[in-house]
Amino acid sequence: MVGALVRQLQGSGTWREIIVVDDGSTDGTGDQAAAAGARVVRHPYNKGNGAAVKSGLRHALGSFILIVDADGQHPPADATALVAGLADHELVVGARAATTQANWRRRAGNAVLNRLASYLTGRSIPDLTSGFRAARRDCMLEFIHLIPNGFSTPTTTTLAFLRAGYSVQFVPVHAAQREGRSKIRLVSDGARFFLILLKVITIFSPLRVFVPVSAGTFALGAAYGIWTVATQAHVTNSSVLLIVVSVVMFLIGLVSEQISALRFERPRS
Repeated sequence: MVGALVRQLQGSGTWREIIVVDDGSTDGTGDQAAAAGARVVRHPYNKGNGAAVKSGLRHALGSFILIVDADGQHPPADATALVAGLADHELVVGARAATTQANWRRRAGNAVLNRLASYLTGRSIPDLTSGFRAARRDCMLEFIHLIPNGFSTPTTTTLAFLRAGYSVQFVPVHAAQREGRSKIRLVSDGARFFLILLKVITIFSPLRVFVPVSAGTFALGAAYGIWTVATQAHVTNSSVLLIVVSVVMFLIGLVSEQISALRFERPRS
């Protein structure tokens, strides 16, 4: 499968190099890629999708990079269209049509993520989790410390580029049926994915979460206080506690926003 993908990429355009990261595979992936003409970077053991992307970034020699998953979803014919967009953008994402994204559970999950990301960034994001993307290598290296070793690399990089003020383009692409089976399991990975969402929120746009929660808590406490004054002629401890909690949450949000901003002020190496 990898060998065929390498050959298809070679036929789709002229590339400076094609790098395949063998993430500790035991099925001869690296040998197949090397036989097809790719430059192979090998991990001694499985480190995860994000770690593989970071290894590819560190070993790449060109100014532009293209990230393609090896599961057969991404048509190599669309690769040149994504790279062409780098003339005016720092990141170009292959946005898959909803009807081509596997089963209904994955489509529903991706739709929730897209809406959440759109709310956090204030921009419509049609496909947050697409691994098919082209970017300027120096910009990707700027955020390499934020990329997790496991999943959610596409989510993290997309939000990082938008938060940093870089130009991001979404190009519609057709996603073929994935070859093999996904390593993501709905039940076992559900809790971990929820934690990833919380991490993404607190890294990129904490105030967009803390402010609504704080405002809702304050409104609830104030309304309850007014009701108790009208009906019991005094303010209860519960209403005061709710108001205090809302203020504390708002202050935590302010601190989180400052910490988030500092993460994006790292100088380029």
